[in-house]
Amino acid sequence: MPERKTMERAAEDKREGKSPSTQAGEFVREEMEHVREGKHGARSAKQAIAIGLSKARRAGVALKPPAKGKAPAKTRRSAKLANAAGARKTASVSARRSRATTNALKREGSSAASPTALSRHAKAAARKRGPAARSAAARKAARTRSRKV
Repeated sequence: MPERKTMERAAEDKREGKSPSTQAGEFVREEMEHVREGKHGARSAKQAIAIGLSKARRAGVALKPPAKGKAPAKTRRSAKLANAAGARKTASVSARRSRATTNALKREGSSAASPTALSRHAKAAARKRGPAARSAAARKAARTRSRKV
């Protein structure tokens, strides 16, 4: 179950009209914190992000499953089921399954949430996109950058 603070931040993002991916970012942030503080580990930055996105979907964030061809069918199905769980508003996973997942994650390392790992992941994700998309993202970042007064 996500922390209350995370839920509040995501709800605030929603009120401000921010995109579902921005709202989900709060859950990913929480997951990174969990890995860093040793609550559990993750095999890679990608796995830690996936856990955060799943939590977001289960918490009711209207995050679409990845498009066909962008992710394996298993991932898309998992995202669809998480969305359905979020729509039901009953996040009841069997205790046995939950414990097994947590114990498996506890055996993983915490370097997945290190700045180096996140930087490596961000660069790899950017490389998958074309130069035009990267350039557009940079232009938007420059245009929407908050100015500290």
